[in-house]
Amino acid sequence: MELTEHRTYRMSARAEATAETGERILDAAVQLFWEHPSDQISLEAVAAKSGVTVRTVIRRFGSKEALLAEGIAREAHKERSARDKAPVGDTPAAVAALVANYEITGERALRMLAEEQRLPSLAPIVDAGRAVHRNWCADTFAPALTGLHGSHRRRTLAKIVAVCDVYTWKVLRRDLNLTRDQTVLAMVELLAPMMKES
Repeated sequence: MELTEHRTYRMSARAEATAETGERILDAAVQLFWEHPSDQISLEAVAAKSGVTVRTVIRRFGSKEALLAEGIAREAHKERSARDKAPVGDTPAAVAALVANYEITGERALRMLAEEQRLPSLAPIVDAGRAVHRNWCADTFAPALTGLHGSHRRRTLAKIVAVCDVYTWKVLRRDLNLTRDQTVLAMVELLAPMMKES
């Protein structure tokens, strides 16, 4: 009995160590991805940053593309969880929460979108992100869509999605140098006509 318990403990400890190593490798890959174009990231750099061998990285993830895709998918999941906290039906509060999220993740999202063509494995993740954004807009601004049908509803939702897009944040916040509060106000003002359509 003691031998079985000892073996079970060793297997459990090994599984935990393997999971921790995988997370460390993903952390290193994601950090490098945010700092450099994907074609400038090597498995050697990921291995060195995570304190493992290249062989360990390959054994765990298979390829650089698969590694980066898994790392970005993990980050996208975290962002979805943060967005779910935005209040439904309160436009200023929802936009403030969205802008707060973009202040943390916006540059990263823009980098991922720029890398979409270089890394085909990112396409499903980016597509899933677009679907999540569309669904978030539909849920968060549901009162503005109530009573709308067909093409009118699709068009209104499309306008809301566009106003809430990371590129809109980039234009207002980065390109035109609005403050964070001014960016929130500008997006709320852009959304105002849609909020009156319901």
